Amino acid sequence: MRDYLEGLNILTDAEIEWLYKQGVKKEIKKGEFFIRQGAVSDEVAFVNSGIFRSFYYSSGAEDVTYCLLFENSFVTAYSSFITQEKTQENIQALTDAEVIVFRRTLFNELESTGGNWLRLLKYFAEAEFVRMEKRFFLFQKESAEKRYEDLINNHAEFLQLVPLNYLASYLGITQRHLSRIRKAMTN
Repeated sequence: MRDYLEGLNILTDAEIEWLYKQGVKKEIKKGEFFIRQGAVSDEVAFVNSGIFRSFYYSSGAEDVTYCLLFENSFVTAYSSFITQEKTQENIQALTDAEVIVFRRTLFNELESTGGNWLRLLKYFAEAEFVRMEKRFFLFQKESAEKRYEDLINNHAEFLQLVPLNYLASYLGITQRHLSRIRKAMTN
C-alpha cells in the first residue's frame, strides 16, 4: 500500500505512514465476502494480495460478475460507501486474500482536514469514475475477443485463478464462447 500511495505523489511520507497505521490487516478466505447485497458499506480496503469479484443478481436471479479486483487496488461497494444506502452488489474473494481495512469515519475526518487528504479522496473518486467509464466503453465498443485480450494484457498472471464461469460473466459471454475465444487465441 505504501508503494501504491507513494506512486500517486499526493501524500507526504509521514501522511502515508500515518494512514497505514490507521488500517487493520484482515485475512479473507477464498469464497468469503467483503460485503453482501443489502448491507451498508462502511469500510474500504486496500488489497495486498488476492482477487475479488463484484457481482449482483439479475432480475432472473442470475449471478452477474461485473468487476474483478486484483492486488494493489482499493475495494468497496463504492455507491453504498458514498450514499450510506444498502448495496446491490456482493464482493467476494476468489482466492485467499489479505487486505488493509479502513473505516468510513476515517475518510469523513480526513475530508474535513482538506489539503493532501482532500486531493487523495478526489483522486479516488475520479479514478473510480474513469475505471467505470472505460469498462462501459470497452463493453459498448469492443468485441468479446478484444475485451478478453485487454484482460490478458493487463492481468494475465491472475487469469488462471478466476473460474471460467466468472470470467465469462465478466466478459458478458457464455462459457462456450469464452472457450472458443481462448482456443482461437492459442492457435
